[in-house]
Amino acid sequence: MKLVEKSSLQLTTMDSADMSKQSIMTFLADLKSILKLIVLILNVLPVLTGFLLAVHFTGGSLSAEFGNLMLTLIGSTLVMAGALLLNNWYEVDLDSKMLRTQKRPTVTGNFSLKAVLQMGIISSVLGIIILLFTTKEAAIYAFIGWFIYVVLYTFWSKRRYTLNTVIGSFSGAVTPLIGWAAIDSTFHIVPVVLFMVLFLWQIPHTFAIAMRRYHEYKAAGVPMLPVVYGFDITKRQTVIYTACLLPLPFFLTELGMPFVILATVLNIVWLGIGLSGFRMKDDMKWANIMFKTSLYYLMVLFFAMIYVSLTA
Repeated sequence: MKLVEKSSLQLTTMDSADMSKQSIMTFLADLKSILKLIVLILNVLPVLTGFLLAVHFTGGSLSAEFGNLMLTLIGSTLVMAGALLLNNWYEVDLDSKMLRTQKRPTVTGNFSLKAVLQMGIISSVLGIIILLFTTKEAAIYAFIGWFIYVVLYTFWSKRRYTLNTVIGSFSGAVTPLIGWAAIDSTFHIVPVVLFMVLFLWQIPHTFAIAMRRYHEYKAAGVPMLPVVYGFDITKRQTVIYTACLLPLPFFLTELGMPFVILATVLNIVWLGIGLSGFRMKDDMKWANIMFKTSLYYLMVLFFAMIYVSLTA
């Protein structure tokens, strides 16, 4: 009897441990989903790039600015996380209709909407407060990005206009300005060009996503450009915005000719892939290639800028 009781106790303990581990894994997966982790990382990268470039161009020292860097990254990450949480809270009805978002914790009920709303507000406010310990300008840019994404994009335009993509792109484009402003005034050609690069990059990137998720956006009633005007118009708009990136590297000659050449090659390759869409019959295949290329483009371009800022 004692052996049986002991075995039962061990099994119960093991079951409890497995359940606890599973609960933790589920929580982490839900957190990753609701914070749109990849999106968050892609938005923090330009903040870091802007900061490091500002240190480089002002002749500062990264070691001397390390504390400032930590405040900038933590504060901006919290602001962006807060914006994404509020986006999830508001769009739970849309997420329930789209296959790729049906497992988000706001849809499954793993996170209550009240808790997500509170988390979004607290994270946003705390992030702005932390950024105020860097510079007021950095905090203002963070608030502008937050306001555009949460109010103008999520609350107002996304469900109404195809221009929601352009409006949302302004939000992501301010991220390098946050990093730069934490060091110096953004009245400089480099942060302005970084703003333009990110603004123009986001539009074809988002168009590619909208084409890949065409049926989901259509089912949810979201007026993305391919849903309202079709794939042909979306391809033309994609090429126009991609082509607008071509002259921008030549305003960054201070980063060196190797960088200008690299950025130009990236622009030509991406534009070439965009143009190939006019003769490619498989629209989804083209959209997938454009989406992946856009991610590689951004990472290579900004890591190259980081490399220049740390080695030049």
